[in-house]
Amino acid sequence: MKLGVYSLQKVLFRGDAKSVNCNTRSGEITFLDHHEPLISILGKGVITIADANGEDHYIQARSGFLEIGADNQAKMLIEEEVV
Repeated sequence: MKLGVYSLQKVLFRGDAKSVNCNTRSGEITFLDHHEPLISILGKGVITIADANGEDHYIQARSGFLEIGADNQAKMLIEEEVV
């Protein structure tokens, strides 16, 4: 799937992803290619992205929004957690 993860200041990830794991207000979810359309509020936690090359990327989020479209694209707008 095509994935874009953005903060208000910069692009944190843009590319192909095999899977994404993140915390939502309803609990932890993992989504893969061709997931059903979804809009959710993100909760505090680590977003784990497995990219198309098999590498994992970790982004610390304080809050945000997730949108998964019917076109196999996902977008996340997050507030980064300061560590």
